[in-house]
Amino acid sequence: MITVRRAGVLDTRQMAELLNEIIAQGGTTALTEHVTAKDIQDWMATHSEVSAWHVAEDDKGDILGFQLITPQDDLPAQAVDIATFAKVGKVKMGIGSKLFEKTKAAAHQLGYAWINANIRADNHGGLAYYQSRGFEDYGTKKGVALADGQSVDKILKRYVLQSALKG
Repeated sequence: MITVRRAGVLDTRQMAELLNEIIAQGGTTALTEHVTAKDIQDWMATHSEVSAWHVAEDDKGDILGFQLITPQDDLPAQAVDIATFAKVGKVKMGIGSKLFEKTKAAAHQLGYAWINANIRADNHGGLAYYQSRGFEDYGTKKGVALADGQSVDKILKRYVLQSALKG
C-alpha cells in the first residue's frame, strides 16, 4: 500500500538517497551533482509558505518517491513549477498518480492557476508521465546547459487547475 503525506525534515535523508540514485543513473533529471539531506532541507525551507513537498511511502515507511511544487523566477506569479522523483525500479506502481493528486490539491490551496513541468526532451518516461496527468505542451527550451557541461533540450508542459477555469 502506498501512502502520500507532506514531506518533513526527517524524510530528507531518504529523499536524498532516492534522488542520488536517479542522478547516478542519468538521463532523466537536470540535476547532475550529488545532493545531501541538508541540500533538500535548504530547498524545502526556500519559499516554504508558497511551496509543497509530498512523499509516497510503503507500509514500512520507506520512501518510494516524492514530488514538489515551487515558484520559479521565470514563471508568472500564478504558476508553480513541479518536479517528480520515483525510486529507481519502482516506476509504474501508481506512485506518481498518488503524489499528483495531493500536489494538485496543494497547488489549488496555495492559489496557483497552473502547474509548469520543465522536462528533459530525452526523458521519455517523464514526458509520458506528465502527458498522462493531463499536462499539455506549450514550449521548448533549446540547449539548456547542465552543471556537468551537458546540453539538453527541454519540453515545457502546463497543467491548468480546474479552479482556474471557473474563475
